[in-house]
Amino acid sequence: MAMLHREDVRERLVVACTGAVAVVLASWIAVATGCASTGPHDGRPIAVKVLRFSVITVGRPAGDAEIRIEPDGRRLGRFTFNDRGRGPDLRSEVVLDGGALRRLRITGHDYLGTKVDDRLDEAAGTLRWQSTSERGAAPVGSGWYVPLHDGVDPDAIDGIDGAAVLARALLRAPAHRIKLLPSGEAWIDDMVTRDIAIAGTRRRLRRVAIAGLGFTPGLIWLDEQDEAFAAVSTWTSIIRAGAEPAIPALLADDQAWARARAARLAAALAHHPPGGKLAITHARVYDSEHRAVTPDATVVIDGDRIAAVGGAATPIPAGAQVIDARGRTLLPGLWDMHGHVVGVAGVVQLASGVTTVRDLGNAPAELDARVARFEAGTEIGPRVLRAGLIDGPGPFTAPVGVVASSVEEATAAVARYADAGYVQIKMYSSLAPALVPVIAAAAHSRGLRVSGHVPKGMNAAQAVESGYDELQHANYLFLQFLAGPDDDTRTPLRFTRVAERAADLDLAGPEVQAFLELLNVHHTVLDPTLAVFDNTFTADPGDLDPSLAPYASRLPAQTLRLTRSGGLPATADKRARYRSSYGALLRMVKQAWDRQIPIVAGTDAWAGLALSHELELYVQAGIPPAEVLSLATIGAARVMGRDRELGSIAVGKRADVVLVDGDPTRDISTVRNTDVVVCRGVVYQPAELFAAAGMRGR
Repeated sequence: MAMLHREDVRERLVVACTGAVAVVLASWIAVATGCASTGPHDGRPIAVKVLRFSVITVGRPAGDAEIRIEPDGRRLGRFTFNDRGRGPDLRSEVVLDGGALRRLRITGHDYLGTKVDDRLDEAAGTLRWQSTSERGAAPVGSGWYVPLHDGVDPDAIDGIDGAAVLARALLRAPAHRIKLLPSGEAWIDDMVTRDIAIAGTRRRLRRVAIAGLGFTPGLIWLDEQDEAFAAVSTWTSIIRAGAEPAIPALLADDQAWARARAARLAAALAHHPPGGKLAITHARVYDSEHRAVTPDATVVIDGDRIAAVGGAATPIPAGAQVIDARGRTLLPGLWDMHGHVVGVAGVVQLASGVTTVRDLGNAPAELDARVARFEAGTEIGPRVLRAGLIDGPGPFTAPVGVVASSVEEATAAVARYADAGYVQIKMYSSLAPALVPVIAAAAHSRGLRVSGHVPKGMNAAQAVESGYDELQHANYLFLQFLAGPDDDTRTPLRFTRVAERAADLDLAGPEVQAFLELLNVHHTVLDPTLAVFDNTFTADPGDLDPSLAPYASRLPAQTLRLTRSGGLPATADKRARYRSSYGALLRMVKQAWDRQIPIVAGTDAWAGLALSHELELYVQAGIPPAEVLSLATIGAARVMGRDRELGSIAVGKRADVVLVDGDPTRDISTVRNTDVVVCRGVVYQPAELFAAAGMRGR
């Protein structure tokens, strides 16, 4: 049920998943199943029914849930989940009347420890709800209330129960469609029945795809009584205890459904110019090499190559599709240098003008298959450069990638990635420091770049001196000075320590300046992912995630609500301190830029949607907009050794361009106004792509 995964969105919220997303994992997983009580109805007592679930993360137990269905119909739930030392601990009470939700209590704390207090009550014909980020009311019967924290957002692994309750309501509803409270509408996009072998017994399960809540329909498996049975993914699965061996079969079925849906979207939304010839006329063309704009220019594309770039008199091939770009700016396709391509992320990335993504950590088999489909045109997505993740064993090991604890395992992991065509190695937090130079040397010998988190027991300077070509995340620039030898930087300390103390660091002092000089001497590239920290450090519950705020009126109903969940938990005084520390992150990035330390634009957040905000933050830090556009195009291509093919609008280069309404060299925010996107010579209409991802037009 995830779309926008990323490894640190999962830590910040994500999942979404990853969310996830995700990109990126949502901040908690709620537990009430809301199922109708069962048992004899001939006057005999109705026994308590208990449903138990396991939470499995990439094959490893990570938590559990228990739902007690009391004789009076109440559902009492408990859920705990642990992801590398973080995770929610929730209790719930749910009361249904005739299948409709009438009372709800969900209390505890979310993924990052923020208090959860989600409640709904009915009185005098009115439903009233409130949480730490919202409150509202509506007449009974005006819609189906969707709990904020109850597993109904398909873009995040945030439970199973609310989705099952909603699925049963949709099964009963006319045309399988229901109006939602606080807003929106949900419907069944698809459903099918499967016979699945579980512990030697064949079970008849129903897979229901619920649309309207998030970026992509969410899949929920129901049992023979239409009770919650499972929600599975390659990252985290929630399934009835004892049925864990069925995860591969359920996942294969889900993936086949997703592939078929993706193929239908690709066939409908990928527009091929006649004869492969396209002309974009009267455009302001941005020259990423010289940070300048050429007015009233014409660009001719033939197949997957740029055939001509010239003035208004440039000849247009006979029969070519012509796009009049008057009043708009043509940019090279944008690069997101810190993505995690899952679900419909590729659709949203292209809709946002992102034509190249560097995937910095994913399940290799799933990623490889998805990239192959992108290249074959059977799924919509950008060009992808793959980085292979290597971590060490332990309680904080990344759930994706390869685990190495010896020199032999480490060098074998590098060889495996290199042989599969990966271009980079990303090291992670639990890796033994002694293996860092071993992996770096092996990667460099195969022509692969090296980057990552800074493993526990090292600091950023030591990582660079051991072979890192690049550092991910601006917080590690501060942990260089703020973390001690006994601090475990695999835990949320890597966020909280920076939030609490970065404002006090003397950025003009000799220690910081010496560190920046070290980065300069080693030609170290920085991937700051500022947009992640903007929300994590600055947002209170109720505040929109700054990356998604410009899209608020267009977001799916449940996704919009979850963007208000806030960042790190904080009192008012502490939040002010966190915001000051966030300002220090911006100033550090500007100092690096002033020293000509290369910066690449990566998001590690909401796929596609967060990149425009990342670029806005560089401008806010003091980097001119035209320079920001350059680092997000030709600059990224140079870092990855792809500048002969990509990164600028020039004859012979690949036909990846994006037409935006406005002039982002003057107002970087207009990069968000995508009108046409061309990738591999194929034309996409962003409005169509956004609609396919559950978003309304701008």
